[in-house]
Amino acid sequence: MYDDLTNHGASHAGPRRTPFKAKPSMTSSSAPTVGLVGLGAMGAGMAQSLRRAGHAPHVFDVRPGAAEAFARDGGTACDSLAALGAQCDIVISVVVNAAQTESVLFGDGSTPGCAASMKPGSLFVMCSTVDPNWSVALEARLAKLGVLYLDAPISGGAAKAASGQMTMMTAGTPAAYARAGAVLDAMAAKVYRLGDSAGAGSKVKVINQLLAGVHIAAAAEAMALGLREGVDPAALYEVITHSAGNSWMFENRMAHVLAGDYTPLSAVDIFVKDLGLVLDVARASKFPLPLSSTAHQMFMQASTAGYAREDDSAVIKIFPGIEVPAPKKQA
Repeated sequence: MYDDLTNHGASHAGPRRTPFKAKPSMTSSSAPTVGLVGLGAMGAGMAQSLRRAGHAPHVFDVRPGAAEAFARDGGTACDSLAALGAQCDIVISVVVNAAQTESVLFGDGSTPGCAASMKPGSLFVMCSTVDPNWSVALEARLAKLGVLYLDAPISGGAAKAASGQMTMMTAGTPAAYARAGAVLDAMAAKVYRLGDSAGAGSKVKVINQLLAGVHIAAAAEAMALGLREGVDPAALYEVITHSAGNSWMFENRMAHVLAGDYTPLSAVDIFVKDLGLVLDVARASKFPLPLSSTAHQMFMQASTAGYAREDDSAVIKIFPGIEVPAPKKQA
């Protein structure tokens, strides 16, 4: 399933960002034709944001009916990646990992991807969390086909994707940014330009995922200790979210635990993957990451215990001797 379950600066004093502003509507004559692959937790919201900004996005998803359901309210459902690539000036890929991105571009052996049908000068925007070196190599590979590339991982969650207020961590050539035009602003409140070639965007996203994964693991550990010690979990949540120990991940993910709702907005296995990438990047330069290593082992333990496809807050279930809150009954 294509789904993002839930991102050289030497020439600048600091990263440039596009501040949040109202998204202007585009006329059909001025707007590039935009395609989006992957209508999952993030991609569906991004496609909605594009439509709200005046684009009529072409969409594709491997799940039967997903693209057609989106297109009923505007846009075009494509029956193949090749068809989408041929019709679009910009193709945005919102899939889980590098392997799925490869499939989007170059096919899976039985069906072609979109790269071969994309016009010279068109742009491919890669929004997955991947190894930065893989992203650098992909830029070079697409350049041989005459296709521009933007290394553009995303962050913010499904709600911010749907409202057009997520963050994009981007790197690419000036020509890639020129081709992107206002399309990035249609999807994100903050678009950070981190370098003039691929790699920097993925490096920053990997570091973001280091913090996100460690914070979730630490939040789960704290809540688990509270449960073990007999503290009322709702009271603990109230106190921590108004104290110095709070984090965005504690506030967001421990609300899932209190509700007993492990619907996977971002699954345990996403952090098995992402923290694995974090450790791979650090290992290449022999850089120690003790907290990341521990958090990765916690998510691995949760995955092998049967919680792989549950919300990443389910990492709390690895702690012995506690009883997590039961799902709340519907009124």
